[in-house]
Amino acid sequence: MTDSPRAVENVIILGSGCAGLTAAIYAARANLEPLVVMGVEAGGQLSLTTEVENYPGFPEGILGPELIDRMRRQAERFGSRFAAGDATAVDLSASPFVVEIEGEPHRARALIVCSGASARMMDVPGERRLVGHGVSTCATCDGAFFRDQEVVVVGGGDSAMEEALFLTRFARRVHVVHRRDELRASKIMQERAFANEKIEFLWNTHVTEVLGGSQVEGVRLWNHETGERWEMKVDGVFVAIGHIPNTAIFENQLEMDAQGYLVPQNPGRSLTNVEGVFIGGDVHDHTYRQAITAAGAGCKAAIDAERYLERVGEAPGRVAGASTK
Repeated sequence: MTDSPRAVENVIILGSGCAGLTAAIYAARANLEPLVVMGVEAGGQLSLTTEVENYPGFPEGILGPELIDRMRRQAERFGSRFAAGDATAVDLSASPFVVEIEGEPHRARALIVCSGASARMMDVPGERRLVGHGVSTCATCDGAFFRDQEVVVVGGGDSAMEEALFLTRFARRVHVVHRRDELRASKIMQERAFANEKIEFLWNTHVTEVLGGSQVEGVRLWNHETGERWEMKVDGVFVAIGHIPNTAIFENQLEMDAQGYLVPQNPGRSLTNVEGVFIGGDVHDHTYRQAITAAGAGCKAAIDAERYLERVGEAPGRVAGASTK
């Protein structure tokens, strides 16, 4: 029995953030008719961002959800298709690969993984409600909005110190809230943070609630050593307690590092240890985590996937005028 065109997809793309949608644009223009699995958090972390000011081409800035919507419409224009829900399991032991979308199996000749990483959150009242309204997980993305204001950074590792130091370029005061009595950050990062007079440290302290109506207005704090509880008026809360790559379904199938990020087989490329599976965006990037770097990685993954399908004789004829440039 011969497979119908939809019985086996040319390529399935997991994720609908900047990386996944860019991969979809490139794959669709290569006439691959990709199926994009949108994921639980459709649009990725950018869909939770109010305003994006550092994405090229938008001098006045653009709302995160609007940027994602434009990317999706662009991908749809060239023939990308979208499936709601999440990939719940994969079998990469043989080609075509099997991808279960909410339990329903789909087969694909190539797979592009752009499932991203989720910021670890404190899971305290008010936090998730105010994401994008004063609560952020990215100082590089949002720091400029807090010029001459007071902010809190939660965490004690290198990432938290990087966030705090970056925020001192804009904020009037940065309060680092850490649950221990010493930092986990490297010595050099500690020295830089301690030397910055704009940074104040609150030791053995937890944020127990983020306060505010439509915007962050303050935090409720608790010192577990003294038992003291108090409120602090601040304009922003930056959560820097790590990220969790969305890679659980690939355990024992794709190579990962100690933190669970997928590992490319060649520096600067999207190839994985399984031929025909490609990666892009925050699922393998724990250094930059920017919309523009994710988009670039999605582009590379789509081009690598197209070239793979051409090499194995599975690529369809190219659409007239289509180009990967």
